[in-house]
Amino acid sequence: MKFPSVSFAKHNNNLFIRVLMIMLLSCATIRVDFCFSSIPSSLKALPLEGNFSFNENEFAARDYGNQYHFLPLAVLHPKSVSDIAITIKHIWQMGPLSRLTVAARGHGHSTRGQALADQGIVINMESLREQKMQFNTGRFPYVDVSASELWIKILHESLKHGLAPKSWTDYLHLTVGGTLSNAGISGQAFRHGPQISNVHELEVVTGKGEVVNCSDKKNADLFQSVLGGLGQFGIITKARISLEPAPKMVKWVRVLYSDFSTFARDQEFLISSKKTFDYIEGLVIINRTDVLNNWRSSFSPQDPDQASKFISDGRTLYCLELTKNFNPDKVDTVNQEIESLLSKLSYIPSTLFMSEVSYIEFLDRVHTSELKLRSKGLWDVPHPWLNLLIPRSKIKAFSQGVFGNILKDTNSSPVLIYPVNKSKWDNRTSFVLPEEDIFYLVAFLFHAIPSSSGTDGLEHILTLNKRILEFCEVAHLGVKQYLAHYTTQEQWQVHFGQRWEVFVQRKLAYDPLAILAPGQRIFQKGISIL
Repeated sequence: MKFPSVSFAKHNNNLFIRVLMIMLLSCATIRVDFCFSSIPSSLKALPLEGNFSFNENEFAARDYGNQYHFLPLAVLHPKSVSDIAITIKHIWQMGPLSRLTVAARGHGHSTRGQALADQGIVINMESLREQKMQFNTGRFPYVDVSASELWIKILHESLKHGLAPKSWTDYLHLTVGGTLSNAGISGQAFRHGPQISNVHELEVVTGKGEVVNCSDKKNADLFQSVLGGLGQFGIITKARISLEPAPKMVKWVRVLYSDFSTFARDQEFLISSKKTFDYIEGLVIINRTDVLNNWRSSFSPQDPDQASKFISDGRTLYCLELTKNFNPDKVDTVNQEIESLLSKLSYIPSTLFMSEVSYIEFLDRVHTSELKLRSKGLWDVPHPWLNLLIPRSKIKAFSQGVFGNILKDTNSSPVLIYPVNKSKWDNRTSFVLPEEDIFYLVAFLFHAIPSSSGTDGLEHILTLNKRILEFCEVAHLGVKQYLAHYTTQEQWQVHFGQRWEVFVQRKLAYDPLAILAPGQRIFQKGISIL
């Protein structure tokens, strides 16, 4: 082909470039369409122990959030880690023009389509769950598990050895790989850190189809990248989880506050004390009447006469939820410890409620609520959740602007709020934290139930979420989103801040074609990462 002369190109530069781009795009389109049409047959030809399904994949087009619907081209049901590696390596070798992306789906509990892959491949990770757990019960106990295993099953199995993981999420019917790809936070995080701080080793399949074992001492960069990495650098397939001796019973305590500053001060006191509770979480109750009567089914008031006279009058109240683990032979000791701790707090005296339950009953408490909601057809409604991490110095301003202004009614949706210690987190992971040593998790766990008033419908809640985020931005609160959702790479860049460059370099190292986790909308296949 003879190229135009310099003079011709100079005077016809725009035309030449347009013609050249049309030629290149035409060739690329022909190649993409050809590859796309041949994809099903090429996938079927892969030497797998498991199989692909190309039809009836509606379950993989939705998630718990129930706001997005993206049907995959195929779903992989792997029977081994090699099935995952072979599939990803095949897509890697097809190059950037194949269009194919890959999303790992555990229990599908994401809320904004993070585990979906529009016309890509969804890996049904629960197909791997048959692998037997391997326990080490020595001085530093741990368990080796498939990343597709549910935390509730790990709890059941580890209790047989008198052990249990240290850190949890509030809901245990989630997969190990799913929570470790985010962080895994609950009321134990102030003491033990999140779940990503309690992992010794991982097995990971990278975006190149490589199976890599990693830890703090071996392939450490990949290890730290994947923890809290939103699935961007590899699919976690196995994990070594730290364990500790498990208690048999739990003292479960709830108290109420009417003043936010007092409520926050008591929470911060408890998470900073050496001798304290084992679980600490807060709950915001806005414009709810007859609060205490709603708890009596599971909690016993210390003074029934006083409790019966307490009326919330629609005020904003703050509930402090606490637990103390114990074994039956230590019940007197634990009662004394609880009494001593409570004596240092400034809650409303008549609102002290206390219950005694088994350890597993407490940890699996959300599942009980799930069964009730399912029976009423309310589990599969949209869940436009908003989870924020807020610096300690800004939490009062946040409370005044959001609880005192934007939110007038939380209906039946929980709003959690509790502080954690940054010292319990590893800043080498991909997870992004606020700057201060203590920060609060505030979780608006909304569920959108259609109603005639429209006050709890999806659009109304999305508007509330938008107002909350706009308030945080205008007030310069230094907030970071947990389980973040952004629609542009520019927004993600702001989210990661100074750590964006490291995040990009890790992406280039482990998934340079941007094959993995397209639902996070951080990188797009076929578009340069840099």
